[in-house]
Amino acid sequence: MILKNSELGRLLKTGGERLILVLLFLHCSVFISGCGVYSFTGTNLSPDIKTFSVLNFTMGTAGGPSDLPQRLTEDLKEYFQRNTSLISQPGGGDLVIEGSIVGYDVLAAAPTANDQAGLNRLNVSVQVRYTNAKDETKNFDQSFTYYADFPQDQTLNQNEARLLPTIRENLVQQIFNKSAADW
Repeated sequence: MILKNSELGRLLKTGGERLILVLLFLHCSVFISGCGVYSFTGTNLSPDIKTFSVLNFTMGTAGGPSDLPQRLTEDLKEYFQRNTSLISQPGGGDLVIEGSIVGYDVLAAAPTANDQAGLNRLNVSVQVRYTNAKDETKNFDQSFTYYADFPQDQTLNQNEARLLPTIRENLVQQIFNKSAADW
């Protein structure tokens, strides 16, 4: 559709702004949908990747709840299923994620004037090995860490159940961003 200058001016004056905006939006959406690799969930995966496997994480450190590796494994599987169109497999997927919890530490944070900790920090670290069967240049073996603080006058046992879901969620997002979003 080709408009002459006088016709364009008439359309704009008569409320045709909406029509032009709609046409512009439709025109742009054709270009965006043609990209193929980008998705609105933020993944940057090749279209030939169809499956993923998250192998059971292990506990490679003392301390921490015994179900932490299993919960992290399940959280990763669920996150990939929610945010990609990939199919989960027990092993041998196009993408394979495996790892171990290598750090579970309570550290003093926010020192006060009396040389005491104003806060304690629960710090959890995981070592993750990611294998992309379709593109070996994307493979990595990397450590991810996240922490949450709690008051120094409370014990870890009082706070662990509240802090661990947030820590797991952030670790999962870091792993996803590095592997599927390639950040």
